[in-house]
Amino acid sequence: MNRPSRIPTADIVRRSLPRRYKKERRFLIYGALSIVVCFLFLGIFFSGIFRMGWRAFFETRIKLPIYLDPELILPYNIKESDYGLVISQSLQRFFPDVTSRQEKRELSKLLGAGVEEVLKEFVIKHPEAVGSAVEIWLPAGDGINLINKGVISKERAIQAGLVTEGILQKFEQLSSDGRVSTGFNSRFFTSGDSHTPSMAGIGGAIVGSFYLMVVTFFLSFPIGVGAAIYLEECAPKSRLTDIIDININNLTAVPSIIFGLIGLAIFLNFFKLPRSSPLVGGLVLSLMTIPVIVIASKSALKSVPPSIREAALGVGASKIQTIFHHVVPLALPGMFTGAILGMARAVGETAPLLMVGMVAFVVDIPKKLMDPASALPVQIYLWSDQPDRAFNEKAAAAIIVLIFFMIAMNSAAIFLRKKYERKY
Repeated sequence: MNRPSRIPTADIVRRSLPRRYKKERRFLIYGALSIVVCFLFLGIFFSGIFRMGWRAFFETRIKLPIYLDPELILPYNIKESDYGLVISQSLQRFFPDVTSRQEKRELSKLLGAGVEEVLKEFVIKHPEAVGSAVEIWLPAGDGINLINKGVISKERAIQAGLVTEGILQKFEQLSSDGRVSTGFNSRFFTSGDSHTPSMAGIGGAIVGSFYLMVVTFFLSFPIGVGAAIYLEECAPKSRLTDIIDININNLTAVPSIIFGLIGLAIFLNFFKLPRSSPLVGGLVLSLMTIPVIVIASKSALKSVPPSIREAALGVGASKIQTIFHHVVPLALPGMFTGAILGMARAVGETAPLLMVGMVAFVVDIPKKLMDPASALPVQIYLWSDQPDRAFNEKAAAAIIVLIFFMIAMNSAAIFLRKKYERKY
């Protein structure tokens, strides 16, 4: 009886090689396509945000001759000065053809709501100009501003009631005379929130976010690092420490609104801390950030080779000296990296801040930790809910600022890790 001949293993492998190589090439193609799709969606997101928001960094200004009537403007008594009447009288002098009451009322839409503040600042800086006529660049009205920047067409602006045909004719006249310009909108970064889009800014939200980050860092970093050092270096390994580690890992997956509910119940209802203050917001964000810092710090401590500990103990150092003189300095860059990443997550949170009342309309820029304040994510949420097209533009611009801020924080974390990491 003839036995069947066996195919050599080398031949089997050789025959399967084309199929295996084809699978590898297919896998590489799928991986490359997934990266392309990710970058495509990321590009669509960024292009949409930048296309909508970059115009908010600029504003339209109109140059008008303003007569600083000494009977209406008192440079040393600002409260009793009537800047609005000065501007309206100057507009009527510049457009003498406007005679009816309705036309005069419509003429006010040519300028924005912040013209009085601009004129007040000019008088404070130049009190000697009172009694003379000066040429001043004043912010244009919201409708004129949107049309000049190409956000909205003239027809849609007229239909929405932002401008009238008469105002457009006067604006075109000013533009042909060289009295219209587009410049950087510095008030967007220095003013607080407002019901008028031309006056609304993120200055108060930036200061509020800064206070939030200060409170969050000085609470979460010492507690998180201390807990990590104790759990990793000092606590005996037992079932209790394992349970604590598991719960810390689980806390990072808890929805942020749960932390807001905890802050509402404890910090506001029990301790009676002031609502909408950066102190309460920082306490809530600290609860979110501590688990992230603990996990990152424990990983940094684990990355320190055991030989460092053994060498320190071998020359007579105590366990505490070994930890704080040798292990912690080597793990500190990783700890700071984890802290920055945790702070970057916290600065973009909205839900917990809404629960502690930071959704309030705040015009003034906060001076203290207990003052009412807003934050950049909350400000974006408030503006995106407004029906006015100009507020949507402001919200997109605030998103751009927040994105750059988070990119800067993540870049700082990468820089610290690359600069101070040790090769063992």
